[in-house]
Amino acid sequence: MAAATLTREGGEDAFRRLFRFYRQRDASDLRGVVDFSVPGGQVFRSQLSISSVSDQDACRAGLQPVSQWKAYGLNGYPGFIFIPNPFLPGCQRHWVKQCLKLYPQKPNVCNLDLHMAPEKTIDLWGQSKEQLKRKGSSKREPRSLLEKLRWVTLGYHYNWDTKKYSANHHTPFPSDLAFLSEQVAAACGFRGFQAQAGILNYYHFDSSLGIHVDESELDHSRPLLSFSFGQSSIFLLGGLKREEAPTAMFMHSGDIMVMSGFSRLLHHAVPRVLPNPEGTALPSCLDQALSSDLPVGSVIEHSSDEDWQVCAKYLQSSRINMTIRQVLAEGQKFPEESGTNGKGQAPSEDSHHQENSRAKRHKPNTD
Repeated sequence: MAAATLTREGGEDAFRRLFRFYRQRDASDLRGVVDFSVPGGQVFRSQLSISSVSDQDACRAGLQPVSQWKAYGLNGYPGFIFIPNPFLPGCQRHWVKQCLKLYPQKPNVCNLDLHMAPEKTIDLWGQSKEQLKRKGSSKREPRSLLEKLRWVTLGYHYNWDTKKYSANHHTPFPSDLAFLSEQVAAACGFRGFQAQAGILNYYHFDSSLGIHVDESELDHSRPLLSFSFGQSSIFLLGGLKREEAPTAMFMHSGDIMVMSGFSRLLHHAVPRVLPNPEGTALPSCLDQALSSDLPVGSVIEHSSDEDWQVCAKYLQSSRINMTIRQVLAEGQKFPEESGTNGKGQAPSEDSHHQENSRAKRHKPNTD
């Protein structure tokens, strides 16, 4: 059955039907997937606030001047903005390295903390890099700890059991990622955005992200920012109810997605990760070298050849997604809570993937 037929059917669990369609390993009908590299149909150009971000600040964040970005919206989804790769050459590498080498470090929280002793998760990079560099194409090889990484939380740490944030579980938010997020938010009309929480998701070719709504933040007037790196994926954006059939779109390396206004609380999911459309081990945008002349105050750092060799090997079969949120409005505080112990930060890695779960969880990989 074609995706278009499923879309027209609507009715109960329309989202789930399309999720399963695109989740199939042999799904070949991708004609209904929106591709923003060749926009058409329900896609239209979106206006950005060019004057809100100086060219210098954009460059410091590793981004092209906002005047050179392309931004798109989708008919029927007010507040949704899609920005195809606005990163300067070589700058995506910085964010990939941070997501693999720095951000999983303590005091940040990751899925491996749930079933491993603290001393075992102190240096995932150091314990994995040699194994990753030697890794071949055989699925029989044991996975490194980095390959077992499913999620990392930053800033206010999301509690996967209560689906809430709290004042007593907070660590400093990375300053480089905060700066990047502030520039993107300002360019989209949200000056003063504060990056207070982040969830990093790590996908492999057999990973998916179930149908959910990001509603745990106390301030829904601020946007949700999403950054993707590595292999491509299909993203499904639905409605306020699961009965509404979603729109499918491709997300490629470097693409940024902003959900705000009406679109801030829509159901969405990632049913499938795909090889990048160029047919190469890595998309060409990740092969580009970083300029040796970085501006004063740049948050971008050069990656050593050795570090990038590890990152590149990881990304040959993986995708990394960073979602950044503002949890509290200016001056807002968390409500008083009782009976919470701060434990249970996420479903365990072997928990069963539920398509109707509102938790931001992955289907476990099969070895």
